[in-house]
Amino acid sequence: MDVKRPKKEFGEILIEKGIITPDILLTALDTLSKETQKNRRKLPQVLVEDFNVDRNKVYQEVADFYAFKTLDVANYTVEDSQLAFIRKQLNDLPVSIRELAVENHVLPFTTDPENPDRLFVITPDPTKSTVHLIARTFDFLKFEIFYVSYDQYEELWKRVNIGRSTYKDKESSLRDESEFAPLEEDSELYEQVLEEEINRSGLVDLVENIFMDAVRVGASDIHVIPRGERSTEFHFRVDGKLSVWYTHTESRAEAVAAVVKDRAMNVDRFERNTAQDGFAQFIIDRKTVRFRVSVIPVVGKELRSKLESIVIRVLQEPKVGSSIDDLGFEPVARESFVKAISKPYGIVIVTGPTGSGKSTTLVAALKTVMDPSVNVITVEDPVEYFIDGARQVKLNPKLDFEGALRAILRHDPDIVMVGEIRDQITANIAVKLANTGHLTFSTLHTNDAPSAISRLYKMEVEPFLLAYSINMILAQRLLRKLCEKCKSPISEPDQEVLKKVGLTEKEIKQSRFYRPIGCKDCLKGYRGRTAIHEALYFTKDIRKVILEADRMVDEERVRNLAIKQGMRTLRQAALELLKQGVTSLEEVASATVEEE
Repeated sequence: MDVKRPKKEFGEILIEKGIITPDILLTALDTLSKETQKNRRKLPQVLVEDFNVDRNKVYQEVADFYAFKTLDVANYTVEDSQLAFIRKQLNDLPVSIRELAVENHVLPFTTDPENPDRLFVITPDPTKSTVHLIARTFDFLKFEIFYVSYDQYEELWKRVNIGRSTYKDKESSLRDESEFAPLEEDSELYEQVLEEEINRSGLVDLVENIFMDAVRVGASDIHVIPRGERSTEFHFRVDGKLSVWYTHTESRAEAVAAVVKDRAMNVDRFERNTAQDGFAQFIIDRKTVRFRVSVIPVVGKELRSKLESIVIRVLQEPKVGSSIDDLGFEPVARESFVKAISKPYGIVIVTGPTGSGKSTTLVAALKTVMDPSVNVITVEDPVEYFIDGARQVKLNPKLDFEGALRAILRHDPDIVMVGEIRDQITANIAVKLANTGHLTFSTLHTNDAPSAISRLYKMEVEPFLLAYSINMILAQRLLRKLCEKCKSPISEPDQEVLKKVGLTEKEIKQSRFYRPIGCKDCLKGYRGRTAIHEALYFTKDIRKVILEADRMVDEERVRNLAIKQGMRTLRQAALELLKQGVTSLEEVASATVEEE
């Protein structure tokens, strides 16, 4: 009873202040009562996670309830010197404690102006017992724990960027001019020099911190690019754009590549003359993250050098995409998509270029229709995301797409996901799966939805099979979103340009347009991405047009008919985001094609 009483009193305070309703409190307490003792959460956590109650309001009340002081970061001018102080305090912690600090959102902020021996420690949840454990570990005689809003914590953490702060190159007193002399690539001395350089240069820490940074900033890819014998650039692709993250100039490029390759399985560190593919897996911030590693040999300025370019795909479980509600569908497209994936058979195809979020959409669709009563099998190369409840087949030299698809027909499937329709054989088998009572999901590389029909037709799939096996074709793109903190309204937008992209005079007058500026919280004025969709649902009229195809499918007729039936094109979907101030004119123009 003593344990429940504070929760009840705290809940009553939230009700009195209008943060929650009595019904929400009762449901939340009921949820808590059903959780096991081992995994039981606290009431504030349940309210935020399960009922979408405002995090900052709830935890501000938590801080007040338990008499923690609030620290407003906005009242402080956080200079580089203070960021360096925070980094130093974290770096001085034992590795296990530092990981706890990152996981529990604990930061050493500053010292008490009146007592330099007292450390101010900030966190968005000061009630966690681990916060006190971490605070005691800092090298200060005294400490005081302050509540800080989650938003302010996140902003400060991005500026601290603890992983990147450890990249500082270590100079070695053992270096001499002989290190720079060219060595025979196949000699034992060459491998010995590389190994010695790796051991004394801190390259292992550097590479592991690069991996951590990529995960924490949400990068989709890491590019390791040799720019010379002693220059290696690390590029991150964030929100679809590639930019330099760090340049390392204190070690041989081959040594850097060797360390990266050592972190991956199925990659031979000593093989430098052929392309290789492998994978790696690390626990970062208490989460398991997988990486797909691709290595190819490239030519360097020095003829004796055998350099390698490495690209690493970060296979984080998507933060969004667990359900189709997270995918940014506009109402008509969502209704069509749900209708298409809810049918017991037929094929749903998602089209778009590499990196347009096709896999995320398919995984969300699968999770929507999966239940224990259906057998779900996926055929992928490679398997990017693990899907609980599905049997996932990974292709290998002895099992190609054709063989895998033929095999799963004998494996009693209900729902099948084909990673990609690549050729005529794959297309025909996928269509036959859909025509034999299986719900099938797949992807295709085309510019828009109607052109996917032409692509399949050119793969010699019969028109009647296309017409009656396809439920929907969904074209998708990702647009960068303007940073809400720094985007600037355009006082006098160029009306001619706006008309050219497809807006009417009325729409221009009724809308407010913004341009990217850039601040500490974003990447050149953009932060995050959102999807736009072109949902071509196969109605009777659409099927009729396809059946009438002779030597080619009339894409324009299909497109116009679909628009009359409610389909919004990619350009129209992008323009809607432009009118809402979500994205910029440049993004709309670069991600979608002009409609004639």
